[in-house]
Amino acid sequence: MIDKFLNKITQGDCLDLLKQMPDNSVDMTFADPPFNLKKGYNSYKDSLKLQEYLDWCEQWISQMVRITKPTGSIFVHNIPKWLTYYTAFLNKQADFKHWISWDAPTVPMGKTLQPAHYGILFYAKDCKQLKFYEIRYPHKRARKSNILAKDYGGKKFMLHPFGPLVSDVWTDIHRVKHNKFRDEHPCQLPIHLLERIILMSTDEKDIVLDPFNGTGTTAIAAKRLGRQYIGFELDEEYVKITENKLLREQSNSKIGDSWVSFYLDEVVTLRNNDWEYLKDFYYIPKNAEDVDNQQVELMNKTNISTPLKSAACAISNQNQSILFEIV
Repeated sequence: MIDKFLNKITQGDCLDLLKQMPDNSVDMTFADPPFNLKKGYNSYKDSLKLQEYLDWCEQWISQMVRITKPTGSIFVHNIPKWLTYYTAFLNKQADFKHWISWDAPTVPMGKTLQPAHYGILFYAKDCKQLKFYEIRYPHKRARKSNILAKDYGGKKFMLHPFGPLVSDVWTDIHRVKHNKFRDEHPCQLPIHLLERIILMSTDEKDIVLDPFNGTGTTAIAAKRLGRQYIGFELDEEYVKITENKLLREQSNSKIGDSWVSFYLDEVVTLRNNDWEYLKDFYYIPKNAEDVDNQQVELMNKTNISTPLKSAACAISNQNQSILFEIV
């Protein structure tokens, strides 16, 4: 039953489609639903009465939990207001792991603190069986001096050469702000945000499902990282945009045999347990303290295959599209 949805973007109402999915069939579910803030989606409204919106949310959340495997994870992205309601729904059916605070400031709204983060709820279908991997991100550095932005004092000898473990506050991933990088969609998420979530909760060939596909961020991240994907989307135009983008993607976001997340040709997320293998691809200071002013660097970026390089090597003509593989 799941095969008809696998590695496809299916147009339709997510509730109807979720009900067709078998129990315990997906490794990770991620939802970024309409915020009920009257945003300008292409063909559907983002304005429901409060209880109508909450009743609808409880239904798709319950379906997400049902179809997630006992080892799997459930992630829901939204503004804090709605997440406070979502936790009440999820606490009845799954195990709370984290409220991830994603630093993403918005415009001042008046008579309130300036909104400065979105939340991502992270729940386990079953905490005792959960599949989870610690992940790391690069050290934060001063822009001009390249010295570590954080003062580790006398503990610099303990520094990991690549960077610290990721906490539940994410300040290193920024919103998609420039129009040249955006699709015609009001709530587009950065691909490397989803790649981070996928890396910490799934393995190669696992199935990732997004019931609000939009223009395909989750599906693209899953494909780049060698995962299978399922996307549901109500709007026909958004489905077409996603399908066209997926045609240009390859499952090659890796260094050697390890899957990693790239942004601007730099690794921004990797698994902690992959470092023993990945360190051989980097120039690393001899002394841990030297990481303070010397950043680890990939030895040969030209030999690293990344999604950006693959896209740059795609040449289309009237009859075919040729992809040159970089190895």
